[in-house]
Amino acid sequence: MLNIYQVLPRYVGNENSTRKPNGTIEENGCGKLKYINDNFLSYLSDCGYDAIWLTGVLMHATKTDYSGFGIRIDHPGVVKGQAGSPYAIKDYYAIDPDLATRPDKAMREFEEVVTKAHRKKIKVIIDFVPNHVARQYGSGLKHEGVRDLGSSDDTNMSFSPRNNFYYLPGQELRPQFDAQQYYENPAKVSGNDVFSATPSINDWYETAKLNYGVDYQNGHSCHFTPTPDTWKKMTEILLYWAKKGVDGFRCDMAEMVPVEFWKYAIGKVKKQFPNIFFVAEVYNPQQYRDYIFRGGFDYLYDKVGLYDTLKAVTRHETSANDITPRWQETDDIKAHMLNFLENHDEQRLASDFVFADGYKAIPALVVSALLNDSPFMVYFGQELGEQGMDSEGFSGRDGRTSIFDYWSMDSFNRLYARGEVNGLKLTEEERELLVLYARVLQARKSIPALGDGSYRFDLQYLQDNNPDYNRHRCYAFARWKGNSRVLVIANFDENGIGLALNLNAELLKKMGIREGKNMRCRDLLTLRSWTESFSSKQPSRFQIDPYSALVIEIK
Repeated sequence: MLNIYQVLPRYVGNENSTRKPNGTIEENGCGKLKYINDNFLSYLSDCGYDAIWLTGVLMHATKTDYSGFGIRIDHPGVVKGQAGSPYAIKDYYAIDPDLATRPDKAMREFEEVVTKAHRKKIKVIIDFVPNHVARQYGSGLKHEGVRDLGSSDDTNMSFSPRNNFYYLPGQELRPQFDAQQYYENPAKVSGNDVFSATPSINDWYETAKLNYGVDYQNGHSCHFTPTPDTWKKMTEILLYWAKKGVDGFRCDMAEMVPVEFWKYAIGKVKKQFPNIFFVAEVYNPQQYRDYIFRGGFDYLYDKVGLYDTLKAVTRHETSANDITPRWQETDDIKAHMLNFLENHDEQRLASDFVFADGYKAIPALVVSALLNDSPFMVYFGQELGEQGMDSEGFSGRDGRTSIFDYWSMDSFNRLYARGEVNGLKLTEEERELLVLYARVLQARKSIPALGDGSYRFDLQYLQDNNPDYNRHRCYAFARWKGNSRVLVIANFDENGIGLALNLNAELLKKMGIREGKNMRCRDLLTLRSWTESFSSKQPSRFQIDPYSALVIEIK
């Protein structure tokens, strides 16, 4: 059971409270890798996390001047925000200088984080961004003998399987906005497959798409033999970081890169590092099994399935009954699906755009984290009810924590300041929410019924003719393994409810519960204990608070 904590190191340890929209690093400050220290890692371990995803650690395009350290200045016309997008990589072989106390020692500081994390038995995940790079990509730290991306391209050809980029010969890049006289001729194709020299402000105009041997302009014809040069270069990058001790890669927009590449690259990396794992950002359910069984991915985002459904159920836009067909769609690959409720792309649960209250996410949290054996991920600040309602600059007031701007997060700083975790500075509501998250994550690790190899029984269909159970606002399931048994009931309603839950003889027998016998019960969220007898002849009755859940361990 893998519990992942995603964090933007750009925010960790940045206690600067200026928060000037579009502020520079000098004005607003920036977090550093050194604050991913033993105290912080111990906190993660105590909360039940097994892995930390360090988002945005590779060197990316920025408006900050590091020329004094021999780093090329980026043209501001193709940089989003002051800090720049972590997904516009300008050197795959380097750590972003923003995150280092000494930019010339950035790699050493990253390696120290990896070492400290491993001492705490925490795995380290970094982003691998294979589909696109910053328009002014150029590595100064690549391996000897490895030529830079695009250095051997024939720019007179729009497509060649030997090229690393796609080009628009004879056309100068002319974005549909003021790009501050940025010059690129011939224009490269933008990262979101825009084969136009005039990308819009809403395109990934700051990036250039990499060429994996697919000729998009001629029927998506594939040219994979001989092995495209881009495949070799990108596989070398993966091996470089694997040798640095990285345990896993979150692969950005993996489905925009052919599955044949993933089979090639993941196979080569795992041959040398068999325990390394790959997480794919994918959104097309029809391709899930292809990316797992042919591409070699260990885990895939479960965004358009479980995430979207739980969000809609909580907002009362659909019925809780719709959760059942969602898990059924991926039940054969459930151990490969990464569940989450927040990440850097999604709006914060507590934002005005989603639930406007972090506590309303509790039933969704319980179902997402406890329904099956899938890995589960939490985005930093989510466990505090961070709203993400600041207007940081480029990102605007959009309910997200900006990945483009220099900023600090007040809620997170109340938890972690001056290199130490201190929950006493949190509000009462933040502390209570933090405890609930920790108990859910710890239950995943400590309760066998919620761990790998356990059985699950969806209880919704047993309530078809139950007048005392609202199947549109409640969702219930049972899990067990050996003598460990858990009953989960989630209430997505804004009101506290009393409900009756039907259980049948088949389930009670499978769970090892003798009908009519008093059993010791404990709610793993509140730690409240009581005795209960279960029967197939009459329903069990429970009281549940608004937007809450019962996670009942039965002994």
